[in-house]
Amino acid sequence: MAHAPLTSAAPRVGIVGLGYVGLPLAATFAEAGVSVLGLDAIQSKVDTINGGVSYIADVPSDRLAPLVEGGLVRATTSWDELRAVDAIIICLPTPLTEHREPDLSAVLGACESLAQRLRPGHLVVLESTTYPGTTRDEVAPVLERSGLRAGRDFHLAFSPERVDPGRTDWTTATTPKVVGGLTPECTSRAVELYALACETIVPVSGPEVAELTKLLENIFRSVNIALVNELAMLCDRMGIDVWDVIDAAATKPFGYMPFRPGPGLGGHCIPIDPFYLTWKAREYDLHTEFIELAGKINSQMPQFCVTKVGRALNSHRKALNGSRVLLIGVSYKADVNDTRESPSLRIIELLRADGADVTYHDPHVEGLAKQGLRSVPLDAETLRRSDVTVVVTAHAGIDWDMVVREAPLVVDLRNVVPETDGKVWRL
Repeated sequence: MAHAPLTSAAPRVGIVGLGYVGLPLAATFAEAGVSVLGLDAIQSKVDTINGGVSYIADVPSDRLAPLVEGGLVRATTSWDELRAVDAIIICLPTPLTEHREPDLSAVLGACESLAQRLRPGHLVVLESTTYPGTTRDEVAPVLERSGLRAGRDFHLAFSPERVDPGRTDWTTATTPKVVGGLTPECTSRAVELYALACETIVPVSGPEVAELTKLLENIFRSVNIALVNELAMLCDRMGIDVWDVIDAAATKPFGYMPFRPGPGLGGHCIPIDPFYLTWKAREYDLHTEFIELAGKINSQMPQFCVTKVGRALNSHRKALNGSRVLLIGVSYKADVNDTRESPSLRIIELLRADGADVTYHDPHVEGLAKQGLRSVPLDAETLRRSDVTVVVTAHAGIDWDMVVREAPLVVDLRNVVPETDGKVWRL
């Protein structure tokens, strides 16, 4: 079936899901002059966006507002409005169940709704991270309930999101875009679409390659972070400074890439995505022990860090039970407000279980409703009042000299505090 190219007129792109992936993608297309209709199930989010106000740090309101005012970005809760767009991109969460199995309910539910509005010539692209075979074996059959055939009547592709919140050197527009379609024509159509807004497009042979590409990227980080986390635990027992070891190894100009230890993994990708592949691998009678071991090591880090806090307090003749513990940073990475899967949350839970009185400071996270906490000021009085200050997330703009000067004891899990004999404990 012949279709006019996407570039023949100003195309309208529909984006399903206006979260950490969908809203930056909408802004990127709009800044390229592409009209975007965003769909979200939450009316308050739709109203906020249509008011030109953003709730995503990577898309500040002063960036979003002109796009809304210029008619390039509009949000809706109505699925019927997607009939009019040329391309539909699905950016919905794909979490794990409590048994660590893939939960595609949001994506497949969206596909059921799209099937009722699909028309010949539509391009549908899935960006949600998932296991190889999802686009072909799960998404296509649901969309084909429309009576249209994927690859013949409409086009279907997978293009993994590569969002790294808070990053400014590599953005949605500048990060190379991997695209794999159900057929060569599907790939070609998806390449046309993303070429309107992204600088570099990387077409691959099919959706399975694109799906596994995203998993490999995150597994690579998970395994290497687990390696240095395990090394950090060993160095702790051996009395060797793991940070000195890593810095020395990083001087080798080939064959080595530095990763640094930390309190555990956070965010929606690295702690979750590898398990999509371990689940799929079992279908082929293969146990991905390397991946699963990495997950096990990384999940142990919050407990190791809390044990270290207890040892540091013990060196000052204090027990963790009853001590005032101040955490610096509760978001999962520096300079973002995202607390999803943040190791800080587990550290707070473990500290409280041991009887500690926990407070926190984070300039990007005003409150933690589930924990009943709100960010406290980071000043000399707060630091002096705490028995130990624990650096969990190293946000920019924090006066680390003041921290080490005023705090009676510091446990630095990020290697950012200046050295002071007897006062600073490092991971």
